[in-house]
Amino acid sequence: MELIKIILDGGIFIKIIFFDTETSGLDCQNCRIIELAMLIVEEGKIIEEYDEFIDIEEPLDSKIIKLTGIGDELLSDEGVYEYVVAEDLKEKLTPETLMIAHNCQFDLSFVYNLLKRHFPDEAYDIVSKMNWLDALTVLKDRKDYPHKLIDGVKHYSIEEVNFHRAIDDTKALYDLTKALMNERGDLKEYINIFGYNSKWGVSGVEFPFIKYKKQFYNKFMVSPNNILPRK
Repeated sequence: MELIKIILDGGIFIKIIFFDTETSGLDCQNCRIIELAMLIVEEGKIIEEYDEFIDIEEPLDSKIIKLTGIGDELLSDEGVYEYVVAEDLKEKLTPETLMIAHNCQFDLSFVYNLLKRHFPDEAYDIVSKMNWLDALTVLKDRKDYPHKLIDGVKHYSIEEVNFHRAIDDTKALYDLTKALMNERGDLKEYINIFGYNSKWGVSGVEFPFIKYKKQFYNKFMVSPNNILPRK
């Protein structure tokens, strides 16, 4: 099967972007993206591999450095200024593009706030005119807990990568999405639908163009009639 023939209402997405972020913390309002990676797919083929470090010009917490392997010196030496990435996003995030991430609510919230800092009058229009697919929401309907990206990779016997680096996570996400598609062809039903844990609620920015639904853990792959979008 050629990636990426995700069909919605009889049409095919011409452009799909798999993306991942590494951030300076969990709060999308006060923390920043320190690495952004994208695999850009057009007509089923990867046409660009994008990976940029961002110099946020402030020291990172030691826990973030340990988790990601990204340190202050690396950002200072190899990072670009945030406005450079904002301009790249504005150019690449064209209307009707399908954006795919694992825990998409987290990454979308950070991307939106980055855009909002540099294009305050355009940021919402950019993200609202696109489509969003959360691989984590799909995975919760397919396998038992836990549901991190590495758990999905192991579950589908995908080659492991250097997790917690954005470009490696993006490549793993690409392979995970292919595995999910090959397993059952219902990914189109999850577009713009994010599951959330009722105990914690929706984190980050709550977007009007996303439908948020409470999602509970399943022991096994749920039946087609019991997937989250149909509840």
